[in-house]
Amino acid sequence: MADEVLFDYLHMEMIHEFFNENYKKEGKSEESMTTLELLGFRVGQCVIERLTKDSPRFKDELDAMKFTCKDFWMSVYKKQIDNLRTNHQGVYVLQDNKFRLLTNLSSGKQYVEAAPRFLAFPCGLIRGALSNLGITSVVTAEVAIMPACKFQIQIQRV
Repeated sequence: MADEVLFDYLHMEMIHEFFNENYKKEGKSEESMTTLELLGFRVGQCVIERLTKDSPRFKDELDAMKFTCKDFWMSVYKKQIDNLRTNHQGVYVLQDNKFRLLTNLSSGKQYVEAAPRFLAFPCGLIRGALSNLGITSVVTAEVAIMPACKFQIQIQRV
């Protein structure tokens, strides 16, 4: 319980620090989003490394995605992803109907425009985790009604 609260407060403080008034005045909003995403990328790499140190390699990317939705998400957010969809052509959609980092904001459409700044770090977490599993990807997030969000993962084929 205490670690969940600490993670939530740490995340809120990162958002506050990167999006304070000085950054708004200087037009560094995009730079702030990139920095948060890169922080998430590095944290995601570390977390997935710790989680997979004693497990065998995954046989395909679908198994890696299932692991990410179950074990990785449980480790970070204390719940599993609500829905995983794929078109079997390199696009995965992860849906979380009560995303913990958005539940503190609102449960309506009032703060939807502020949601992307709260999702940059989680997008980086997913991208970093997949990167350490050998999957190069682009991760984007979408919020229609809070606190539900969808993470779209586009696998980059070499």
